[in-house]
Amino acid sequence: MKRSRKALWRALLGLALLAAVLALADVGRVLARLREAQWGWLAAGLLAAVASNVVSALRWRALARWLGCELGAGQANRWYFQAMSLNALLPGAVVGGDVYRAVQLRRAGQPGAAAGWSVLLDRLSGLWMLCALGGVGAAACADVLAPWLRLAPGVLAALALAGTALWLALPWALPWLLRGSHARAQVGGGGWLATLAAAAHRPGFGAQLGWQSLASLAVQVLSAAALACGGMALGLRLGVAAWAFAIAPVFLMAALPVSVGGWGTREAAAVAALAPFGVAPAAAVGVGMIYGLYGVAQALLGALAFGLPARGGGAPTG
Repeated sequence: MKRSRKALWRALLGLALLAAVLALADVGRVLARLREAQWGWLAAGLLAAVASNVVSALRWRALARWLGCELGAGQANRWYFQAMSLNALLPGAVVGGDVYRAVQLRRAGQPGAAAGWSVLLDRLSGLWMLCALGGVGAAACADVLAPWLRLAPGVLAALALAGTALWLALPWALPWLLRGSHARAQVGGGGWLATLAAAAHRPGFGAQLGWQSLASLAVQVLSAAALACGGMALGLRLGVAAWAFAIAPVFLMAALPVSVGGWGTREAAAVAALAPFGVAPAAAVGVGMIYGLYGVAQALLGALAFGLPARGGGAPTG
């Protein structure tokens, strides 16, 4: 009962935030912008959003198989889109869907620890590249963002690039950073850190990290394209760097476990992230809502998948 009450409060908080953002932007203006949206750009954005999640599912599959789980491409996509359906319906942002993926792997007879780590590391892989792409975008837009942060453009660009370089290098240093934990695991030690250390010392760590990097980059580029198509549907014409910067705050805020499906937090972040580029609040809220509707459309696909018979179990394909 206590947990359900917390979930209810989170849902109400998200809805209250969405209502506040809509009131700030003027509901009438937001609806007017949405009514004028160009269907061609909307369709292109939806295709990009779907493609980004298909790549995400295949990225997770590669990681799960590397950790010792048997997972087919079709099953990975099925569970991934089902998880998206849960994310869109349940308070707690991405947490509910991630738990679902791990549980499904365990029910398919896969090792519990490997199942859990595959989902967690997959989520971190996406977060890692999202922040990196946002940092590069911030550096490229330093002349626009610097006045808002009261910094010189050169200083902001240097800080953003240096921080991004260090951030990108961090996973490659995992084996060295977790060396002590790996040694303890080999002599019988346990714990979550030892499990992570063992994963970091698996054969082919560099190759797997390289694949995760490329896949996560593709996911974030496609996601940024979906967000940009939503903006272009509303008549916004921003540069590539602006959208690369905007995805980090927008997607990070949408993932906070304080709403249902990111509604409210995503739109608030869109207003803040796009304001330096001269985007009016009504248009920014519209962009956030369009991206949210892309998620709803994919959640419906996932909901349909709950009623379909599973094919091929968890056996790997290809």
